[in-house]
Amino acid sequence: MGLPNLVLGGTLLSLLYKNMGFSDTQITVYTGIIILPWSFKPLWGPFMELYKTKKFYIYGSQILCGLLFAVAAGLLFLSNFFAASVVVFLLIAFLGATQDIAADGLYLQSLSNKQQAQYVGWQGTFYNFAKLFSNGGMVFLVGVLIPLYGNTKAWAVILLVYAVVMFLLGLYNKKFLPQTQTQVQVQTTAQVWQTLSDVITSFFRKKHIWFGILFIVLYRFAEGQAIKIMPLFFKATKAVGGLELSEATLGMLTGIYGTIAFVLGSLAAGYFVSNKGLTRKTLLMLCAFFNLPFITYAYLAFTQTSNLFIIGSAVAIEHFGYGFGFIGIILFIMQQIAPGKYQMAHYAFGSAITYFGYTLASMISGYISDYLGYKHFFVWVLIATIPAFIATWIVPLKKSEEQPDNNNGGDLIKE
Repeated sequence: MGLPNLVLGGTLLSLLYKNMGFSDTQITVYTGIIILPWSFKPLWGPFMELYKTKKFYIYGSQILCGLLFAVAAGLLFLSNFFAASVVVFLLIAFLGATQDIAADGLYLQSLSNKQQAQYVGWQGTFYNFAKLFSNGGMVFLVGVLIPLYGNTKAWAVILLVYAVVMFLLGLYNKKFLPQTQTQVQVQTTAQVWQTLSDVITSFFRKKHIWFGILFIVLYRFAEGQAIKIMPLFFKATKAVGGLELSEATLGMLTGIYGTIAFVLGSLAAGYFVSNKGLTRKTLLMLCAFFNLPFITYAYLAFTQTSNLFIIGSAVAIEHFGYGFGFIGIILFIMQQIAPGKYQMAHYAFGSAITYFGYTLASMISGYISDYLGYKHFFVWVLIATIPAFIATWIVPLKKSEEQPDNNNGGDLIKE
């Protein structure tokens, strides 16, 4: 599940386009468009219940992703690579989001509650392994290959590696995943439309829902901009205000040290919230951990230091804060947005809005970065954190949760 999302929504694709000479504005707008399917995946999830099984959608999506990554590798050698690649990567994103829906559904359907709790840690572990593989290993590898073979051939090799990995994963899952039928038997498309309509309307009828949506979007407003520009800033030459790091160095700093710091931050946040609960004070502290570490990137932009210890420390601080603070928005959706008749579906909608808010912020970041330059861009990012604190301060918090309905109506939609 992690690989397509991390390739298209993370560091790797942005660096690929950066190396091909495209501007930050072009990169952020089009990579934002490419990852939109993850924001809308709850809309077609219910219709997957009408045909085949979740196992079919998992291995089918993975095999097709593998083939399309191979196609993308070939497109690198064409003169109209950019336009063609956006279409192919958008198709991969749709398949990746479809795989996510089916994989989450199969996990919930095949395992007991005890098993779900037992293996959820492994889910997070493997997703972080995907992060190490992509943001660490593959970015490092392309940095090694570029001096030997040039940009085009080096990136073609990387895309072919993803093609092989996804194709083999598809074959593996075709053989070994359990062949389980859907628990909710859907007879007609009309029934799916009716349930989907009820899910959407009941979501927007929730008390204080618009305050909740505003909080979700603004919480990630600064992050969506900073995280999208960060690898482009690290890669850019010092003449234009960047740090001029090689891909190998960037892969080591963000993929390895950054991932470790993120995991530590997430673990620390879990203990912190379990002791304190989701109160106004707790949420404000999580918001601070999430947003204030971006000051480290502003420091790097103004100093343009070449000291890798300082750069690595800044990356580690930001990633630790990210891991610590992100749990705030997860718990908010889980405890404030999701409870009710369609708990699972509404959690999926809340998560989709989170991703959509991040995507919108990331899409405007390139234009702002190109206009202001990296120094003033990261100053702007710090200013852009203010709406998150205001939203955190004013968003209504329920003291008690609604109990979910036991009719399992929400099982039609999987995140």
